[in-house]
Amino acid sequence: QVQLVESGGGTVHVGESLRLTCTCTGLSGVVFTKQRVGWDRRAPGKEVGRVAKNDIGIETRDVGSVKGRFTLSRDDVRNTLYLQVNNLTSEDTALYFCSLGTSWGQGTQVTVSA
Repeated sequence: QVQLVESGGGTVHVGESLRLTCTCTGLSGVVFTKQRVGWDRRAPGKEVGRVAKNDIGIETRDVGSVKGRFTLSRDDVRNTLYLQVNNLTSEDTALYFCSLGTSWGQGTQVTVSA
């Protein structure tokens, strides 16, 4: 059974950066390099929104309001995803979670204070 565990969240100040990590295990029969991956977030009082994705055969791209500040990367040897988040604002405060195919993690909280 595929399991995703996020880490790296925390409380930071406006303008600071974080690197979030998503460790993927239980991939027996699942080829990591052939999976669509992404990062989403759920801010207080808001719906889930995608912030980065890497579709098969397509360059990694960040989306929406985080364009240019968030970068998804992957280590296909370690079956790990990363989300580099730069120049954080208070609006980036949210629970961040990763996805691999149809599997999702539980999330890591990022809180940005003034």
